[in-house]
Amino acid sequence: EMLRGIIRAVEPKEENRMMSQFAQDIRQKALQEGMQQGRQKGLLEGEAKLLLRQLSRRFRPLPDEVSERIHNADPNTIESWADRVLDAKSLDDVFSE
Repeated sequence: EMLRGIIRAVEPKEENRMMSQFAQDIRQKALQEGMQQGRQKGLLEGEAKLLLRQLSRRFRPLPDEVSERIHNADPNTIESWADRVLDAKSLDDVFSE
């Protein structure tokens, strides 16, 4: 409301232009944030998929709960588990805290 009052203080024809620019700026910021979130989600899904692939090749068959656990994990945890795959002798070694 305060912004609209400031904009109305200028010439009426400028009000539409300024509101349009303001809307475009907000739209652009929202688009950039959405794209960033999409990239982060895509990276996380890719890391989870790769970890599942590595685990299934090394410790097959995998219990069903392993996939769910990986898909519910945060990126740092997935990265830690992926590092452990290289030296782990068992699934328990990978997921040990």
